[in-house]
Amino acid sequence: MAFEEILNWVNSQVWGWPMLGLLLLTGLYLTFGLRLLSVVRIPYAFKQLFKKRTGNEDEGDVSPFAALMTALSSTIGTGNIAGVAAAIAIGGPGAVFWMWMTAIVGTATKFSEGVLAVRYREIDKNGNRQGGPMYYIKNGLGPKWKWLAYTFAFFGFFAALGTGASIQSNSVADALRSTYGLSPWITAVFIAGGAAAVIIGGIKRIGVVASSVVPVMAGLYLLAGITVIFLHADAIPEAFGRIFAGAFGLQTAGTGISVGLLVLAMQKGVARGIFSNEAGQGSAPIAHAAARNNDPVNQGIIAMLGTIIDTLIVCTITALVILTSGVIPTECIASPENLQTLMTGLQPPGCDTGAPLTASAFDASLFGWGGHIVAIGLTVFAFTTILGWSYYGERCSAFLFTEKSIPIYRVLWIIVVFASAAAIALQDQIGNIVNLFWLMADTLTGLMAAPNLIGIILLSPIVFKLAKEYFDKEKTARDGLVDQEDLP
Repeated sequence: MAFEEILNWVNSQVWGWPMLGLLLLTGLYLTFGLRLLSVVRIPYAFKQLFKKRTGNEDEGDVSPFAALMTALSSTIGTGNIAGVAAAIAIGGPGAVFWMWMTAIVGTATKFSEGVLAVRYREIDKNGNRQGGPMYYIKNGLGPKWKWLAYTFAFFGFFAALGTGASIQSNSVADALRSTYGLSPWITAVFIAGGAAAVIIGGIKRIGVVASSVVPVMAGLYLLAGITVIFLHADAIPEAFGRIFAGAFGLQTAGTGISVGLLVLAMQKGVARGIFSNEAGQGSAPIAHAAARNNDPVNQGIIAMLGTIIDTLIVCTITALVILTSGVIPTECIASPENLQTLMTGLQPPGCDTGAPLTASAFDASLFGWGGHIVAIGLTVFAFTTILGWSYYGERCSAFLFTEKSIPIYRVLWIIVVFASAAAIALQDQIGNIVNLFWLMADTLTGLMAAPNLIGIILLSPIVFKLAKEYFDKEKTARDGLVDQEDLP
């Protein structure tokens, strides 16, 4: 069996139903264990995000807002533009519904990750906060579980190089070459140099850049998306109708329910939802551990906003742009006739998927600007993902090999970013090696989730206890029994 076939098989096992089921069931367990607070407390979470913090709350390396933006910098990216389009193209409009469901239960997972990240973080020799799954597994579960912490850090070390450095820079070089004819060698120099200038400054500089770039770029992308949706406002009811009907396998011709279409919509929606918001993957808590916030629950409340912003807002806008613009031909919409083709992960001949489909949807209303919106959006989002994942990778490196390894890891990171972007220029010579990198990165990213989810489940009683104490104190303050200034 060829190496690529073996890798494909391993990837299908890692991202198969057992893993997707574990991610969803963990989210459901935490959602109900937390008494739905991750759903009903969303307005409160936005209020806490912009809360002014003083005194002991100010201990940490970056503000809670910067920590969230750093986490979002690694999640808002190709998944929001190309991933949503692929989910709709292969799984049908119903895949969007299952993306929403994944995000809703994912808020509880992100909340728990944020709580545990701050609760069990440490201070390194340089006085910086460090945390994440490897630390809350080691410090929360004790020495006998240290092997699990090292397992997470090992997969995180290599997944960061693949997902964060290689794939992102490769995607940027490919997008800029195909849209503007820009040489991949030029892209490699600029993106590697830009990344080096930021990541050498560590989490504080990454947080500053992420806090400036992510809100602006996300805002511009959302503005363009809302403009397209507004221009096709009459198609919005039909778009939602197709989403809800497709989610349960209802066919547009009114011929009943197709179990195959239902399963396909669920599988693609769940997989793409998790790929986009990373709830349960274990990457985001590494950023939240650096927040200037001494209250674990308060940071957990802010952390869960990442899933809301990434999937329920940005991904939904992309989905509605595609579904309201009418760019998907009837023969390309998931149906019993093309189900067998779609089950293989392919599209019927002549049907777009991924970024080209999103670009076509924007082009349909914005007079040729679709390609520019997608190319620029992918470039900026991918660059911020490079920054966010660089921090995740170096923290995993420090856990495995001590703080002395960080400068070496940063140099390795820049080399991988440059080489992966330049590889586009050598695509004819290296063949499908880029696809192999995609498969390896995707597989390693999935392997990160398993030890993290085990740690969260075993430590969930601590999360439930801390959350109850926090909101009991809040309720007492609201009832006027203590001074409002004592409220967390």
